Amino acid sequence: MAQVVVRNIEDAVKAGLKARASAHGWSMEEEVRQILRRALTDDAPARALLGSRIAARFARSGLTQALPELRGHAVNPMDLGA
Repeated sequence: MAQVVVRNIEDAVKAGLKARASAHGWSMEEEVRQILRRALTDDAPARALLGSRIAARFARSGLTQALPELRGHAVNPMDLGA
């Protein structure tokens, strides 16, 4: 198996990794392995576009129309009639 060395990790990041590892009941190295595995094998729903995720969440509430994706479109602010 290969080894990877990551230098110059902030103290807060290391402390966070140690806390997560402790909560999961394994070593900090195993925590990093788990994080890396999940980063490479996450299913598509975790990366789904926002409109698709919203539609999926509200599908059981009767939402039947597709929600348009707004990627690349300008968003106009609301006029609050100040």
